[in-house]
Amino acid sequence: MPQTFDVILSGGTLVNQDGEGLRDVGLRDGKIAAIGGLSRASAGETIDCTGLHILPGVVDSQVHFREPGLSHKEDLESGSRSAVLGGVTGVFEMPNTTPLTTGEAELADKVARGTDRMHCDFAFWVGGTHQNAKHAAELERLPGAAGVKVFMGSSTGSLLVADDEGIAQVLAHTRRRAAFHSEDEYRLNERKDLRVEGDPRSHPVWRDVETALRSTQRLLKIAREKRALIHVLHVTTAEEIELLSHHKDLASVEVTPNHLTLDASAYERIGTLAQMNPPVREAHHRDALWEGLRQGVVDVIGSDHAPHTLEEKAQPYPKSPSGMTGVQTLVPLLLNAVNNGKLTLARFVDLTSAGPLRVFGMAGKGRIAKGYDADFTVVDMKRREVIRNEWIASRACWTPFDGAEVTGWPVGTFVRGARVMWEGELVTPSRGKPIRFQQAL
Repeated sequence: MPQTFDVILSGGTLVNQDGEGLRDVGLRDGKIAAIGGLSRASAGETIDCTGLHILPGVVDSQVHFREPGLSHKEDLESGSRSAVLGGVTGVFEMPNTTPLTTGEAELADKVARGTDRMHCDFAFWVGGTHQNAKHAAELERLPGAAGVKVFMGSSTGSLLVADDEGIAQVLAHTRRRAAFHSEDEYRLNERKDLRVEGDPRSHPVWRDVETALRSTQRLLKIAREKRALIHVLHVTTAEEIELLSHHKDLASVEVTPNHLTLDASAYERIGTLAQMNPPVREAHHRDALWEGLRQGVVDVIGSDHAPHTLEEKAQPYPKSPSGMTGVQTLVPLLLNAVNNGKLTLARFVDLTSAGPLRVFGMAGKGRIAKGYDADFTVVDMKRREVIRNEWIASRACWTPFDGAEVTGWPVGTFVRGARVMWEGELVTPSRGKPIRFQQAL
């Protein structure tokens, strides 16, 4: 008897744990039901993917979608729209909203806001603080929680945990992998003499690489003492990459497309639009990130999508806020790197889907395999496009990569079997749901 599916993706080049090859994929009830030659099967809809690559759905594990509190910059709907237009099927959103996401009620509110309103699936980081550290084990297991995220620097209020005792208290209670923005706040405060009005390169974190290295050294020491797993976000320096390569038993590593693509010359070209935290650094640090990626030190790519309006960014430094859009440009920038020979397509998949599965323990996502969620990023590896501000769906309406020509482009985004984006258009109403995690089932 012929097999019957809801949808068949036919004729595409599938990239999964078996490698790369021409294979059809049959979808049923939002799951992957069969992989292989399905020419004799029937389906409610057959989508011709000839000439396209079908990748596991890309997950961006670090975004700031600003809701609640700062929705003039972004909200969950607009941020997730930007995500799926860029080929991203799932996001982990950060806790520095207003109110801060530090408790069960704030997390539940975000989950309710995102459900069936966001265009992609989602999870939310819970901010680790001095006040809630003893509850970390409960908070990280709540529905929709990506885990606990700690700001060691560059934050304010209760989200700032700059002291060793506070970090140790959080890690004493976490059971899942905790994420860290690793900056030495004490060192930042000591180096305010480096600030020069109007020039973002004068920010102490840009000039003082020791800030990043010293804080990561502290973090690794505490994590080892507490026998805790940690995830170091947006690593930017050659020194950190070398240090972290010796601690892979407990530390996973993220880098951003911004730090892989831009260098300090961007400050001359686009000014404060290049300002983010941690900063875009000199070219030799960027090159070291690529080497860390090639050597397997880097586990995942996260965009650190952190939008601000053009009016806000136009203020002279240090009044200008740090952050830039990124979730929509993650896939094309990395596909362009594949076409330029800087990484393989298999490594792209490892960094953007298999990596998040391995590091964070997503349940039913991150692989193209029977029984998994039917999340796909469908791309045209030969398509040439120019990234333009007009394409960006974020409320910020700009990208630091405006005018950049890339080869490799997202054509389709599937979330749990639904074709959400196709050829630059949203084709399915928003139906986002919380991502589940194996250690929280």
